[in-house]
Amino acid sequence: MIIPFFYLFVFLFAAIIHEVAHGAMAYKLGDPTAKDAGRLTLNPIRHIDPVGSILLPLILYIMSSPILFGWAKPVPFNPVFLRNPKRDGGLIALSGPMSNFAVAAIFYVIMIGMPAIGAVVPNLPTFLSIIIYVNMWLGIINLVPLPPLDGSKVLFMILPKKWYKVELFLEKNGPMLLMALIFILIFFF
Repeated sequence: MIIPFFYLFVFLFAAIIHEVAHGAMAYKLGDPTAKDAGRLTLNPIRHIDPVGSILLPLILYIMSSPILFGWAKPVPFNPVFLRNPKRDGGLIALSGPMSNFAVAAIFYVIMIGMPAIGAVVPNLPTFLSIIIYVNMWLGIINLVPLPPLDGSKVLFMILPKKWYKVELFLEKNGPMLLMALIFILIFFF
């Protein structure tokens, strides 16, 4: 029973780390919006979205969904403060998934660096594997190039201006396409 709740706990903190990384990168690039809003903190109360952080992941778990999906409150940033809004917006977007990959890598190194600890703390390898899995999954899914995911902002950063209609189409239809993709993953896999 503790394992399912550990998944939810890890997901919540992985999403928070992801959002704090966005705010920290924005701050590094000159935008104080997240700092001024008090969002450069790991305090979950500042980041929890009741539907995306608690309700949806819990429902997906209860439904035995093969994927866990949800979100934390997005950390705000204001492109007016950025020196190069298009490039910096893409870097801010990349910082979230990269933070998840970094957390996964750190816990992977811990897991392979201490194989004997599993004998002392029997469930530790399982818990470390969950931390790695959830962070990898969150990082990968956020790189899908559909709004509102971070991958769309990275795509828009590298697309030439002549592809602006693609950007408009994805901005308009991306959330619907994303929901369709999630539906397919949940119910057909």
